[in-house]
Amino acid sequence: MKYWRCVFILCVLGMTALLAQYQNQSQSSPVPTLSFDLYWEAATPQNYTITVDALGAAHYVSRNPTRAAAGAEPDDPEYDLHFTISGPSRDRIFNLAQELNYFQGQFDYKQHRIANTGAKTLHYQDATRDNSTTYNWSENKSIQELTRLFQGISNTLQFGEKLKFKKRFDKLGLEKELKGMEDLAQNQDLAELQIIAPVLQNIADDTSVLHVARERARRLLAQAGPSKD
Repeated sequence: MKYWRCVFILCVLGMTALLAQYQNQSQSSPVPTLSFDLYWEAATPQNYTITVDALGAAHYVSRNPTRAAAGAEPDDPEYDLHFTISGPSRDRIFNLAQELNYFQGQFDYKQHRIANTGAKTLHYQDATRDNSTTYNWSENKSIQELTRLFQGISNTLQFGEKLKFKKRFDKLGLEKELKGMEDLAQNQDLAELQIIAPVLQNIADDTSVLHVARERARRLLAQAGPSKD
């Protein structure tokens, strides 16, 4: 009897040690994370950062540091949103990062001077890597694809905020904003439309909104499609 009791105690101790080791490994192995940051003083917003982890959790924050609202500090976020990115976009982002060797190297175009479109920084971090690269424009196709995707997400989120404002204070202005969205969507300059699907649905269902605006909202909802993990 004493023998089996000792065996049981040893097994429990062994399992406890393995659990502690697993927890330590989990704490020291953060979920891989990738971020895109853009600062361009002439733009609105002037600065925004999108952070995505390998599980699909995402965070967007935008600021206008040299045009801060009255009473606000320059570093105060004007728009701060946590959301879930679609599975296909998440996978594409991390696959492109792998193709780019997780941003080790210089990708900024230096052969001759080109127009300034803002300082862009891509940053990748996991348990063994912590790399970033900054550029104005790059001829690397993978960098271009990542840039367009992140800029498309920002465009979508900013339009979502505008639509909420117009819906509350200027319903007649909704049609113009939605037309602008359709034009950008046609040029593939919007991404992750499903994030603002509730806003679009709210407009489409509101009979006090102009019919043409509701139809535009419905078309954009059709392009958003169902949310995919």
